[in-house]
Amino acid sequence: MKLKEKISFERIGEKVFKIQITEPDTENEAALTHFLHNHKNGVSGYYKKNAVEYIKQELVREFPDEKITGMVAEDAVQYLLNFNNKIPFPSPKKSEFQFIDLFAGIGGFRIAMQNLGGKCVFSSEWDKYSKQTYFANFGEVPFGDITKEETKSFIPDNFDVLCAGFPCQAFSIAGRRGGFEDTRGTLFFDVAEIIKKKQPKAFFLENVKGLRNHDGGKTLDTILNTLRNDLGYYVPDPEIINAKDFGVPQNRERIFIVGFRKDLGITQFCYPAPLDKPVSIKEILEKEEVSVKYYLSKQYLKTLRKHRARHESKGNGFGYEIISIDGVANAVVCGGMGRERNLVEDHRLTNFKPVTNIKGDVNREGIRKMTPKEWAALQGFDPDKFEFVVSDGQAYKQFGNSVAVPAIQAMATAILKKMK
Repeated sequence: MKLKEKISFERIGEKVFKIQITEPDTENEAALTHFLHNHKNGVSGYYKKNAVEYIKQELVREFPDEKITGMVAEDAVQYLLNFNNKIPFPSPKKSEFQFIDLFAGIGGFRIAMQNLGGKCVFSSEWDKYSKQTYFANFGEVPFGDITKEETKSFIPDNFDVLCAGFPCQAFSIAGRRGGFEDTRGTLFFDVAEIIKKKQPKAFFLENVKGLRNHDGGKTLDTILNTLRNDLGYYVPDPEIINAKDFGVPQNRERIFIVGFRKDLGITQFCYPAPLDKPVSIKEILEKEEVSVKYYLSKQYLKTLRKHRARHESKGNGFGYEIISIDGVANAVVCGGMGRERNLVEDHRLTNFKPVTNIKGDVNREGIRKMTPKEWAALQGFDPDKFEFVVSDGQAYKQFGNSVAVPAIQAMATAILKKMK
């Protein structure tokens, strides 16, 4: 799709234009939206040149017979500065600290940090569909590949906290376990390079539980050695945090790594204590009847049961499971049997006519997959406020790859308290 088709222009008066980005995925759009988000905090200088030049080029393209000067382009940009109030998750009107959002996904870190008064001054995410979701909810297009020097050049100085849920596939028990031999594993070193150059007061990293034991603990030792000895940060021993202890009904264990710049004089750190507020699945299920498309067919349900029986006879596990709504969900994951690991019984269905090309009739046992909105709630996102702008398949993938917002926020609260 051409840029011209992604951006719509409307003439307002003689000099000002209304510009609407409808399908964000370029670095130019990232520069523009970052400029708009940071025009009042002294960070806009990192983005203004690219933002104004981009708008100028697009206005020339749209209005070839008119004289488009840099001043006209600036007028157009200025008109956009009020758009921040129209998005689901705007930045706080008065920020208490600044942070950057690396490997941003769909913004789980960002929601948590903004809830605590943080202002995001840079974001990056390479996945095209995650960018669309991020833009719809925060009005900002993340920059792309953080391994590129051009992308790193946009990161401003003097932010307070670096946040990064750096890709976990290389360290996951379920993955290749390639560690630093896997290209995705080496992305940690791009994070380390940014920390070394920008020297934030603190960093907050998240990864899968399996990182702790990967390669007999050598992978984690290498990471900690880099952060402590090469970069000179105080880094307490990482801990495993479970999302179910912080207000969501999901058994999701993740390793949290935090570090503080040495000049802050911090020599000890307490991880957040679990909340004594257990939550069950029934509290996050959709209130109304959900579409028949989420219900399994009789044939597929029969196949799942047959596969499980065969695996159990061999002493193996199998990913399909029906979860009690009074309990907590298994960790939501993308791919494989991710959705089938968290099936629920829901007998509210009244229309059994299939709306997708399923094989066989819809089951009459009330067995269905959880919906994308329910996965959002399992991760601590507000499903009524969050904008869903991609297909169900992409939404499941995005929430499966995301962080659990309440656990992130609890940890961030402890970090900020120590910084102050």
